[in-house]
Amino acid sequence: MSSTYGNKVKISIFGQSHSEAIGVTIDGLPAGFAIDMAELQRFMNRRAPGQSRYTTPRKEADRPEFLSGLVGNVTCGAPLAAIIRNTNTRSGDYDNIRDIPRPGHADFTAHVKYNGYEDVSGGGHFSGRLTAPLCVAGGIIKQILAADGITVEASVAEIGGNAEEPFAAVESAAARGDSVGGIISCTITGLPPGIGDPMFDGLENRIAQAVFGIPAVKGIEFGRGFEAAGLCGSENNDEFYYDGGQVKTRTNNHGGILGGISSGMPVTFRVAVKPTPSISIEQRSISYAKGEDAVLKVKGRHDPCIVPRAVPCVEAAAAIAVYDLMK
Repeated sequence: MSSTYGNKVKISIFGQSHSEAIGVTIDGLPAGFAIDMAELQRFMNRRAPGQSRYTTPRKEADRPEFLSGLVGNVTCGAPLAAIIRNTNTRSGDYDNIRDIPRPGHADFTAHVKYNGYEDVSGGGHFSGRLTAPLCVAGGIIKQILAADGITVEASVAEIGGNAEEPFAAVESAAARGDSVGGIISCTITGLPPGIGDPMFDGLENRIAQAVFGIPAVKGIEFGRGFEAAGLCGSENNDEFYYDGGQVKTRTNNHGGILGGISSGMPVTFRVAVKPTPSISIEQRSISYAKGEDAVLKVKGRHDPCIVPRAVPCVEAAAAIAVYDLMK
């Protein structure tokens, strides 16, 4: 059940990058919630391809079609199912990858795991294309959370180590036929204290599990994260105080989570996104058929940087994780 997430709200994502459609089923949504479809589409548009010169030229409308779970735009209690049709595929661009796996991509590990029956076109089920149905689920849940005063907002923190002019790094890499990664920051506000559990089902654990469902994510840190390892307790500890009867902390190095449980302060975390593996520069790889080393020249349409399109995906994953813990 690797493509299913959640305990009280079950979300299952299906499809491949070049299959007829991709989609999601959501079981456990409350009945009677009116989805703002225009707002959901605006959210979907933020991750859709072909929106700027910084993304792949592959154009997809990313307009979900709802098959069940709604009466009009209102949830009815039945499992919600939605699909997004793939309309602009070029599977022939991936012919050479069937024999020569891309360095940095899941081509090789999928080949081993599925005994050569994996779908390599567009990355198959390992493609970033599968974040579209993730955003359908997350976009709906963001609306449910917002109705309770909880917001989930992410943004680009840096690309290629550049926080001042992050998109300059994208242009430079694209001009060389290369790619670049970056960091996304996310903040959850309005979350009450007491959400989450210790040990293996903590708020950090569940957010991390959902966020790592986004292809290309390689790291996550909460609050001061790895920087805290170089601090003294007197520097890292967040002192408590009362503010109108509410307990708050004077700083938020803990990122709103203590012992896996929300403290009532904003939940803050940062996500590391690796460079896109598909680059036009020749790379050394192997040939399955020949059993020898080979050189790969990747064809097709690919993002020089996935970071901007991953921003709403991080919001979606975090919203799903928080809502499942709150149910």
